[in-house]
Amino acid sequence: MSRGLPKQKPIEGVNQVIVVASGKGGVGKSTTAVNLALALAANDSSKSIGLLDVDVYGPSVPKMMNLRGNPELSQNNLMKPLMNYGIACMSMGFLVGETAPVVWRGLLVMSAIEKLLRQVDWGQLDYLVVDMPPGTGDVQLSVSQNIPISGAVIVSTPQDIALTDAHKGAEMFRKVHVPVLGLVQNMSVFQCPKCKHKTHIFGADGARKLARTLDLDVLGDIPLHLNIRESSDNGQPIVFSQPESDEAKAYLRMAEEVVRRLPSPPE
Repeated sequence: MSRGLPKQKPIEGVNQVIVVASGKGGVGKSTTAVNLALALAANDSSKSIGLLDVDVYGPSVPKMMNLRGNPELSQNNLMKPLMNYGIACMSMGFLVGETAPVVWRGLLVMSAIEKLLRQVDWGQLDYLVVDMPPGTGDVQLSVSQNIPISGAVIVSTPQDIALTDAHKGAEMFRKVHVPVLGLVQNMSVFQCPKCKHKTHIFGADGARKLARTLDLDVLGDIPLHLNIRESSDNGQPIVFSQPESDEAKAYLRMAEEVVRRLPSPPE
């Protein structure tokens, strides 16, 4: 797969790129990406953070970051990211209607990805968090092969059916020489708000077992909690809206683990 790859070209102004991926949809990848971006900013206010949503068919960042509208163009005819909560954001969702389906074949999708990678004026960013689509298809390969990526974060629930696809996702990044920073075990446990009993709805510690198989670390355990879902749906991610909550602190710890495993940034 690595034979004859295109030459990687950095995104201008971006120091390090972190991709957030999953083998399967519905495991909370976009929620993790959004809260990771906010947690990186919360943990170090000196850092500039961007969030790029390359899920062309199902962009979630506009709703989760409470953003809408078309990007303005810079003097160089590049799209300017939309800003909220201190995070610069770009998404296919800004370029099409909120309820408009993207019914495109591969070539059009690749053209859109190229536009999102190369025609955005990010200014100067320390970290660009990329919310990838689920799976191991054209978009994942195109992004991985065209820009240097500092590390990939794989999101999975603990259940076997999700872990099988997470395993495939991790192996794909390894094949294209993208460092896998570790796994995030999402929806790891549900605690009843009344009796406080804990239930492992999707199974217990499945991501930890997979991490051992892949010789990777678990970057964090994120609980299945109503506050995370509600805050995401309301466009006020929990790291921003409830920073002192246990759920937000789980994301903050996860972001610390991600940064700890990144290579030293280029000078």
